Amino acid sequence: MSVPSPLSRLPAEIPIEAAPPRNTSGRGDGVARVIVAVVASLFLLFIVAPLFGLVGGGGVSGLRSLGSDSELRTSLLLTIATATLATSLGMIGATPVAYALARGRFRGRALLAAIIDLPLLIPHPVAGIALLLVLGRNTALGSALWSLGLQITGSVTGIVCAMLFVSAPLYVSAAREAFDRVDPRFEGVARTLGDSRWRALQRVTLPMAWRGLLSAAIVMWARAVSEFGAIVILVYHPRVASVLSYERFTAFGLRSALPVAAVLVLLALIPLVALRALRGDERLPARRR
Repeated sequence: MSVPSPLSRLPAEIPIEAAPPRNTSGRGDGVARVIVAVVASLFLLFIVAPLFGLVGGGGVSGLRSLGSDSELRTSLLLTIATATLATSLGMIGATPVAYALARGRFRGRALLAAIIDLPLLIPHPVAGIALLLVLGRNTALGSALWSLGLQITGSVTGIVCAMLFVSAPLYVSAAREAFDRVDPRFEGVARTLGDSRWRALQRVTLPMAWRGLLSAAIVMWARAVSEFGAIVILVYHPRVASVLSYERFTAFGLRSALPVAAVLVLLALIPLVALRALRGDERLPARRR
C-alpha cells in the first residue's frame, strides 16, 4: 500500500494575495493644495491690497471733503445724476432688445448680439472717439442736433451719451439672461387664455424676470458711474468724479487725487451691496440640503 505524499495534499494553485498599493497620492495632494492656496492668496492680495490701501489712505479725508470741497461734491452729484439718467434710458431702450434676443429666432441674431457687446471690448477712449465721429458738432447728426439747440460735446447730454454707450451692453446681456430664465411655456399658456403677446409679457414675463432686470440695471449704473475714457474724449467739462480725480492727479499729484478716488471706491460699494442683497446667497440652501 503506497503512502500518499504530503505534497499531493496541497492545492494545485496557491492564491497569492497582491500587496495593497502604496498610497503615494496623499503627499502629492497635500503639495498641490499648498500651491493652490498660495496662488489663490497671492491673487486675493493683489485684488484687495490696492483697494484697502486706497480707502485707508484717502477714505476718511474723502468723506470729510464732501462737506468742504464744493467741486468734489458737485462732480459726485453730477456723476450720480447722469448715471441714473443713462440707466433709465438704457432700461427703456434695451429691454425690448434683450427680450428679442432671448425669444427671437431670426437671421443675424448672433451678429446683432456681438455688435451690442462690442463697446465692452474696445478701449473706452476709442468708444469716445466713435461717439465723437457721430455726435460731434461738425458731423451731420451733431450739427442737426446743434441747430435744434441740443449740444452733445462739452455738455451733460454728452456725459449721458458716453455712459449709455459703454454700459448699456451690460444691461442687455444680463436682461437677456433674465428673460431666458423664464419658461416660454408660461407665456404660451397666457396666450391660450386670450392674452396678446404684449399682455402676456406684462402679466407673466416681466413679473417673473423683474429681479434679473433690476440686477442688470444695478450693474449698468455701477459701470456708468465708473466711466472715464469715453467721457474725457467727448466731454471734459463739466467734470464727473472720475475726470476730476484724473485732473487732480495730473495737476497736483497723488495726494490731491486720493480723496476723490477713495470716494469713488466707496460709491462703488453701494451697487455691489445692493446687488448681493437682491440676488441673495443662492448656494446656501443647496449646502443645507
